[in-house]
Amino acid sequence: MVNRKGNRVDSMNKQQTLDILKKIQAGTLSPDEALSKMCMEPFQDLGYAKPDHHRELRQGIAEVIYGAGKTPEQITGIASAMRGRGQELVLITRLSPDAAGMIDKSLSLKYYETARIGIVGEIPAPTGIGKVVVAAAGTSDMPVAEEAAITAEALGNEVVRLYDVGVAGLHRLLSRLDILMSARVVITIAGMEGALTSVVGGLVDCPVIGVPTSVGYGASFNGLSALLTMLNSCASGVSVVNIDNGFGAGYLASMINHITPQFASETSNSFISGS
Repeated sequence: MVNRKGNRVDSMNKQQTLDILKKIQAGTLSPDEALSKMCMEPFQDLGYAKPDHHRELRQGIAEVIYGAGKTPEQITGIASAMRGRGQELVLITRLSPDAAGMIDKSLSLKYYETARIGIVGEIPAPTGIGKVVVAAAGTSDMPVAEEAAITAEALGNEVVRLYDVGVAGLHRLLSRLDILMSARVVITIAGMEGALTSVVGGLVDCPVIGVPTSVGYGASFNGLSALLTMLNSCASGVSVVNIDNGFGAGYLASMINHITPQFASETSNSFISGS
């Protein structure tokens, strides 16, 4: 990929930017050379989309493609632009099997049908501090659970899956209490009345992210009942994402799992001092 001056440019992430700043500090790179490396187009106009190539630099995680509503050709174009700027992994959510088959003809795509996720590139080795546990109440919740789990894995986390551990058979969950207690973040996936989130929230000493699903009979209102139950949880340390939003839970869990103790301490001190 080239910029307007005809020079090749790649996407920037925080580590690459930090390396450039260290080279300036060490005197091995001049400010003008550093500016040349960093002054690139922050996004690319494809006409139908504008991929944000500086997303990872700003947020620590590169842009993700939401596949629903996009044609295979559009998804292929966006993913190709990202790869062309040096993005090593492209995550595509809510991708249909038919679209995945068409995209795979142009890009080497690994497709996870249950999660409806496609990945271009290789899932990295875990870089998170601890484990992300994904606990799903029932087998019917697995599509959302897998969306959360694979998202977290793609973002560099070790994921442990606990499936079919809902409150209708509480002994199933309690038999895996050692795994829950070893987690740095727990994602709970539940439909029906959504009680699993409150139960787990009362057992563990780490953040719990509740994901209500649209699984359930008429009075569950397509996940609204589970959402309200989770929002009204009396367990502390519980947060809730939108109905069926496994991606959002996996993303948030990854952010939590990558907060280093030093960063958390510095942030807390800054908040206390008012700086």
